[in-house]
Amino acid sequence: MLGEIKGLNEECGIFGVWGHPESTQLTYYGLHALQHRGQEGAGIVTSDGDHMKIAKGHGLINDVFSQDSLKELEGHASIGHVRYATAGDGSYENIQPLMFRSQTSGLALAHNGNLVNAQALKGQLEAQGSILQTTSDTEVVAHLIKRAGNVPIDEAICQALSMIKGAYAFLIMTEDQLFVANDPRGLRPLSIGYLGDSWVVSSETCAFDIVGATYEREVKPGELIVIDKNGLESKRFAAPIQRTLCSMEHVYFSRPDSNLDGKNVHASRKRMGKALAGEAPIEADVVTGVPDSSISAAIGYAEAAGLPYELGLIKNRYVGRTFIQPSQELREQGVKMKLSAVRGIVEGKRVVMVDDSIVRGTTCRRIVKMLKEAGALEVHVRIASPPIENPCYYGIDTSTSGELIAANHSVKDIETEIGADSLAYLSVDGLNEAIYQGEESMEHGGCTACFTGNYPTEIYPNTVLPYEKA
Repeated sequence: MLGEIKGLNEECGIFGVWGHPESTQLTYYGLHALQHRGQEGAGIVTSDGDHMKIAKGHGLINDVFSQDSLKELEGHASIGHVRYATAGDGSYENIQPLMFRSQTSGLALAHNGNLVNAQALKGQLEAQGSILQTTSDTEVVAHLIKRAGNVPIDEAICQALSMIKGAYAFLIMTEDQLFVANDPRGLRPLSIGYLGDSWVVSSETCAFDIVGATYEREVKPGELIVIDKNGLESKRFAAPIQRTLCSMEHVYFSRPDSNLDGKNVHASRKRMGKALAGEAPIEADVVTGVPDSSISAAIGYAEAAGLPYELGLIKNRYVGRTFIQPSQELREQGVKMKLSAVRGIVEGKRVVMVDDSIVRGTTCRRIVKMLKEAGALEVHVRIASPPIENPCYYGIDTSTSGELIAANHSVKDIETEIGADSLAYLSVDGLNEAIYQGEESMEHGGCTACFTGNYPTEIYPNTVLPYEKA
């Protein structure tokens, strides 16, 4: 994916195992499968039933863990996290899972999402004497759990979850129990599976395939799952609400071999491409997709348009992460390092370039220029999602409205800005139909707030955008 250089990143991925003697190794491999969801930090907490241990650090999974360090984390239960720093900063303290110790027990939390009322809750907690150790919104939940008083831990978690608002998928572990929770609207993906007599939980189903687990079902919105020596118990901490899974999971973030809402991501993206070809046809010679997340949509566009699909753009997978570069010039150079146009494919051709989204327009402009420098006669840009006109408050670092090119320019203006011969986006209706197909789109629906401005939860006055320092 090109999220690092196009300004679009998801917050993180979570993975957990309960009841397996090699839980740490399984979590390590599960996090590998989720590495695309976060590359800035990773961590694992394990439990042997009496004690919990933690290891975490900056960088990719292979940077953080070694064979020796994994051996020190042996236990029958583990939770893990890969992070892209959005809520809070990228300091070591904010790398998850977060672990806390008290006189009675330990508590570890791994979180995917963003809490829109975290700032208000932090103010209340500090006024009551809490001393927060991180700038992460996840820590708020630990304090709320502890402040529930002398009640069973599952009741304390339910009380804490009832106080938070926003998008969240949580793994919460003590020495002898694992808790799994999804927000009342199911904005973030979370699934549960099994491996023999063990339970496995993951942000994406692709991780089940890596560790050999069998998919059981998705964690329901507003559901708290309790796993311990007695097995698995499901309870509710919130009344059911129609699920509004983030549509960008289908468009961009999830791996094509994952399933969301029972829909394969690759198949959904192909349908997006086909719908886009129907909405925005153009006379052309060849279709190409921007690697990697746009390839499925490009194949769908080509099939529907009756045009050949070709690898007109090649991704170099052996360069460093360019999103850390501070200047615009270096960012654009990063695009060139990561992508190359295939002259033998595009020279003398009218090219349809399919991409999943446009955020600032920087990357798209550079790719169009690259294709034309390689000899493309025309470059027609087709975007397999609607224009991103609004910031996301739920754990995706879409920029403030001032930085979003679609929030301040017409399609025609953007077309001129990126140097394309034409530009067209998929409609919101086309997106929903491609994902949910027919009548099911009336029963389900994704969050489209970044496209429409219709946020599924209340946005609090002091809400911090998820990629800003809290």
